[in-house]
Amino acid sequence: MTNHTHTKTRRLGMKKVDWDFIIIGAGTAGLAAAQYAARSFMRTLVIESDLCGGQALFIYQLENYPGLWPAVSGGTFIENMKNQATTFGATIEKMEISSIDKKDDVFYVKSKDKTITSHALLITTGATHRKLGIPGEEEFYSKGVSYCATCDGPFFRNKKIVVIGGGDSACDEANFLSNLSKDVTLIHRRDELRAQKAVADRVLKNPNIKVLFNTIVTEIKGDQVVQELIIQDVLTKEKSSLAADGVFIFVGMDPQTQLINSLPKDEGGHIITDEYMQTAIKGMYCAGDIRSKPFRQLITAASDGAIAAHCAGKYIRDELGEMCC
Repeated sequence: MTNHTHTKTRRLGMKKVDWDFIIIGAGTAGLAAAQYAARSFMRTLVIESDLCGGQALFIYQLENYPGLWPAVSGGTFIENMKNQATTFGATIEKMEISSIDKKDDVFYVKSKDKTITSHALLITTGATHRKLGIPGEEEFYSKGVSYCATCDGPFFRNKKIVVIGGGDSACDEANFLSNLSKDVTLIHRRDELRAQKAVADRVLKNPNIKVLFNTIVTEIKGDQVVQELIIQDVLTKEKSSLAADGVFIFVGMDPQTQLINSLPKDEGGHIITDEYMQTAIKGMYCAGDIRSKPFRQLITAASDGAIAAHCAGKYIRDELGEMCC
C-alpha cells in the first residue's frame, strides 16, 4: 500500500491545499475516520494536542465492542486503531490548534507556528470530565481527587475509595477499583443506577462495593490530602461525614467545542449535524462525543468517523470536482 504522507502542497483546480482531509482529534472517531479516508486515497492528517485515544484510554476492559473478543484494554484498542490508520497512509501530528477558518472552499487550520490547509475538515475533539463544582474539588485535585481510575487507582490500593456517579463510566471504574481495595463506596444522587443493566448489576453484586443512593457530596475536606467527604441525603437533607482517601468523579462529560463555538448546538452543548456528520458549514464534519446524538459509545464514535470520512471524500469529488490521490 502506498503511503500518502506529503509535505508539499497540491493544486486542486485553482486552489492549493496541504491535505485532502484534516481531522482534529485522535480518539476513536478520529482514528476510524483516518483509516477510512486513507484507504480511499485521501491525503489525511490527524492532529492531536495530547495522547491519541481520548476517553478510550481510561477503559480497563473493553467488553462491549462487537467482534472484539476476548476483551482488551482501551489502550490496546487505540494502539491498534492508530497502527491501522498509519499503515494505510494517514499521518498523525501533535499540535495545538488555535483557530479554524474557511475561505473559497479551503479550510485554514492555524496553530501557533503554522497554518495548514485542506478541502474537508473533521472535528473529533471529544469531551472532558465534568466537575462537581464543590469546595475542595480543585484544591485536592491530584491529592486524592481524580477523574481517571486507571491512571490513579493504584495509588489507593487497600485504601478507602469513593466513586461519585451512576452511569456506565462510574460503574466501570468502581468495578476496576474494587480489584485494588475492598472498601469502595459508590455515591449516586438518584435511587437507581443509570448504567446499562449488565454494568450496574456487576456493581450491585460486588462485595467490595457499597452503594449510597439518593446521596450527594457537598464538600471534600482534608489536610494537604483528601481525608473525608461531607455527604447529604437528598431526601432528608441530613448531612454526615464519610472517611475517604481517594475520590473518583464520573458525573458526565462536557463537549470540547471551543474551536467551533459558532455552530448550532443542542441543549447539552453538543454540535448538531445531519446523518452524514455534516455541520452547518459545508465541508466541515463532526463525529464522536462532540456531536449531538442519543447514544455515546466507542462503536458509535467509530461509526461517526467512518461516515464522516466517506462523506468528506464524496464532497471533494462531487462538489469540488476533484479526485483524491
